Amino acid sequence: MTAPLAPTLLRVIDELVPELLDVRRDLHAHPELSFAEHRTTAVLRERLQAAGLRPRSVSETGLVVDLGAENPRRRVALRGDIDALPVRERTGLDWSSTTEGACHACGHDVHTTALLGAALALAEVADELASREVAVRLVFQPAEEQMPGGALAYVKAGVMSGVDTVYAVHCDPSLDVGEIGLREGPLTAAADQVTVTLRGRGGHTSRPFLTEDLTYALGKVVTDVPAVLSRRVDPRSGLVVVWGRVTAGEAINVIPSTGVAQGTLRMLDVDLWEGIGDLFHEVVEEVAAPYGVAVAVEHIRGVPPVVNDAEAVAALGRATMAAGLRPVPTPHSLGGEDFAWMLHEAEGAMARLGTRTPGGRTFDLHQGDLVVDERAVRNGTALLTLAAAGEWTRVERD
Repeated sequence: MTAPLAPTLLRVIDELVPELLDVRRDLHAHPELSFAEHRTTAVLRERLQAAGLRPRSVSETGLVVDLGAENPRRRVALRGDIDALPVRERTGLDWSSTTEGACHACGHDVHTTALLGAALALAEVADELASREVAVRLVFQPAEEQMPGGALAYVKAGVMSGVDTVYAVHCDPSLDVGEIGLREGPLTAAADQVTVTLRGRGGHTSRPFLTEDLTYALGKVVTDVPAVLSRRVDPRSGLVVVWGRVTAGEAINVIPSTGVAQGTLRMLDVDLWEGIGDLFHEVVEEVAAPYGVAVAVEHIRGVPPVVNDAEAVAALGRATMAAGLRPVPTPHSLGGEDFAWMLHEAEGAMARLGTRTPGGRTFDLHQGDLVVDERAVRNGTALLTLAAAGEWTRVERD
């Protein structure tokens, strides 16, 4: 067996850290929203080309880079999402967002920089990987924050063609920097959007019996649909319906003719996700039926659940230890993540990357005050790099 690559790669990564921090701060100061990541893409392209790599475009934004063997026995993909959120930054950092109304409130600047670091480190051992019949595909993906996600567009463009395993990381401000959260099975949930529109005869609130009391019916939909669904599906599926916007009427003494409830439909079970649309529609119709209102249901499928493969999680565990980091168990989340589309094409796993300064404040994602301990940049780089390099051990086992 040839010597492990980890010591060489870790040395290279530690040498890259100052440059990577500069890149991360630059990206953080210039956030770009989904499918508008033009400057981000240009910054990445320039640095990758300077390292002798040949990034290619799949869409107007984002990049894909291949290195290692041309005809590999195993191809591993590493994915990083590059878009920001339409959130105003409130951190006060020297490298705070200079883009009004946008910031990296989900840590994608860290994901992107870690992937860039992995590309630069793996470029140093590309010939070694090729000799071991391993190829690495680095995917700088746009638009994770826009359902159904840029990952789906990349999958349709063939980015996952020939990929055996795919890995990703996601910042987790509930974990200390140096900790890596690992979990087999469901990690994040399917996340769909639902809109229920009710219509009926309007009228005066003194005479509800002469109308379809639409506001009352809408209230029953809001409260009873989640309750009925909880008795129609296996509770282990993690199904939850939460309404975020409910609107009806303009005057306090007028029964309106239209009302709308909008929310999200989330679950951890892939099979349930495949058929939940018909069941949701059926339950809404049943709940609204006694009130004589007309019902329209719109169900927009978002992303499927991220379901981590056991062997891929084990590989991330080995990479975690080799990088000098601490593997810890992590709970599943009902948040959505478009990395799931890539897991429909190949086995793989997502790890949670600790970003909290030990003893410091626990921040929350998607909030403008999110502050990341920048040691997470090195840690994410090391984890992705060693996970990719570890694929040669699978070739040897085969």
